[in-house]
Amino acid sequence: MLKQWIYKLGSVAMALTLLFSTISFTVEKHFCGDTLIDVAIFSPAEKCAMEASEMEQQEVIKKSCCKDTLDLIEGQDLLTKNTFDDLDFQQELFLIAYLDSYRNLFQVVPKQHIPHKHYIPPNLVLDIQVLDQVFII
Repeated sequence: MLKQWIYKLGSVAMALTLLFSTISFTVEKHFCGDTLIDVAIFSPAEKCAMEASEMEQQEVIKKSCCKDTLDLIEGQDLLTKNTFDDLDFQQELFLIAYLDSYRNLFQVVPKQHIPHKHYIPPNLVLDIQVLDQVFII
């Protein structure tokens, strides 16, 4: 029972590792001055109230103290798919021999006929070896 749970947990862990290694996403951060205001992963970061009021006042042209940064986290996108034709001759030979021997492990052997299965030996009347004093050493 415990062994099955360990196998299931291991397979789920490997599937999640594969999933998270291939996902790409961006982390958007909004700073107001040197203070971090908002961090967003799948949606745009919310702007602070100071930047919203600066956008309304278009007459005043000055440098904004707010800034946005984008951190791109790229997943693995170079997944290779090998086919049987990509293998060299030695690898193909090993693979074929392995699969053939594995397949032969599970072949059903026909039921064998044992001709003397129901043979009943005769009853011993006298023990001839003891009578003749002949023993196998």
